[in-house]
Amino acid sequence: MKLPDKVAIVTGAASGLGKAIAVRYAREGAKVAVADLNGEAADAVAAEIRAAGGQALGVAMDVTSEEAVNAGVAAVVAAFGGVDILVSNAGIQIVHPLEEFSYAEWKTMLAIHVDGAFLTTKACLPHMYRSGRGGAIIYMGSVHSKLASMLKAPYVTAKHGLIGLARVIAKEGAAHGVRANVICPGFVRTPLVDKQIPEQAQEFGISEEDVIRKIMLKDTVDGEFTTLDDVAEVAVLFAGFPSNALTGQSLVVSHGWYMQ
Repeated sequence: MKLPDKVAIVTGAASGLGKAIAVRYAREGAKVAVADLNGEAADAVAAEIRAAGGQALGVAMDVTSEEAVNAGVAAVVAAFGGVDILVSNAGIQIVHPLEEFSYAEWKTMLAIHVDGAFLTTKACLPHMYRSGRGGAIIYMGSVHSKLASMLKAPYVTAKHGLIGLARVIAKEGAAHGVRANVICPGFVRTPLVDKQIPEQAQEFGISEEDVIRKIMLKDTVDGEFTTLDDVAEVAVLFAGFPSNALTGQSLVVSHGWYMQ
C-alpha cells in the first residue's frame, strides 16, 4: 500500500472523481474523510469503504462556508488524529455564453472552485505544519486550467486560478514538507460531464454525439474519455510523493488533448 496510515480529506467525494479518489486512497491504506455537501451521500460512500475493509468517515461540508469547512476539518482531526492529504475536488458546471451568465452564477462558480480550495487549504495547513510529517495539497483542475473553451468563462477562470494558488502554497509550504499540485483531467464521464452534453448540443445546434466527437474528444490522440481510474492514479502519485521535488506542478491527464 502506498498511503499507509495517512489521513486524507477528499471534497466532493460522494460521486464521480472525488468518490473514485476516496475509494482508491482507502485501498492504499489511508484513513479517508469523505466530504460532500450531501452529508447522507458522504456517509453512504464512507460506509461502502468500511464494508470493503477500509477506514472512512462521512463529513457534511459546504466548501463555500468557512464555518462548515473548519468544523469538518476539526471533526476529521478528532477522529483520525490529523490531516496529511487534502484533495480539493468539489465543483459544479454551468454552461452559457458569457453575456448570459448572471453575476450570481459567476460568483457561485468561483466560490465553489476557488474559495473552496482556499478555505479547505487554510483549515488543513496548520495541522500539516504542526505534525512534522509534511503533507500534500491536491487541487482538481482541468485541461481548462491550461486552455479555454466556449461557454465556460467562470469555470475556465477558476481552474486557471487553482494553478496560481498551488504554486503559492508550494513555496509557502516547502519548509514544512507540504507539497501542492494540480491534477488537470480531460473529459471524464462523470455526472458533471454527462450534464454538459445535452446543454452544449442545444447551445451549438448539433447532436449529442457530435458534442462528444467534435468538441469534447476531437483533440485527443485516440478519441477516448479519461477514466476515473486514470485520475485516481495521479492522485495517489501526488499524495504519496516523498519530497519537495514534485510540487507546484500541474499534470494533464487527457489522452493527449493538451500536451505540455
